[in-house]
Amino acid sequence: MVDALRAIVIDAAPELVEEIKWNAPSFRDGADHKVTLGIERKGGVRIVLHRGVASRDVAGFSFADPDGLASWPAADRGVVTLRDPPTIETKRAALGALIARWVAATR
Repeated sequence: MVDALRAIVIDAAPELVEEIKWNAPSFRDGADHKVTLGIERKGGVRIVLHRGVASRDVAGFSFADPDGLASWPAADRGVVTLRDPPTIETKRAALGALIARWVAATR
């Protein structure tokens, strides 16, 4: 499932550089990590959308998630949790669009 998510991120934002950060595949734009993948403790995988390691001022920052794919613990941190491969495939296009919009919005 992580490999499927990696492929979605690479297709959505081929300009990002992939590396291992926080013991997981993470994708950065310059020095700022934007997308990090992980395995959920209770099963499944996750995509974390963020603006890098350091806290950032969220004043004036907004991001639309019209498909409601992510939960948003902060205005600039979204988490998408996916339980199984069929769900990943079903949401593939929407996930790619979400990632592409996120990378563009956080530049």
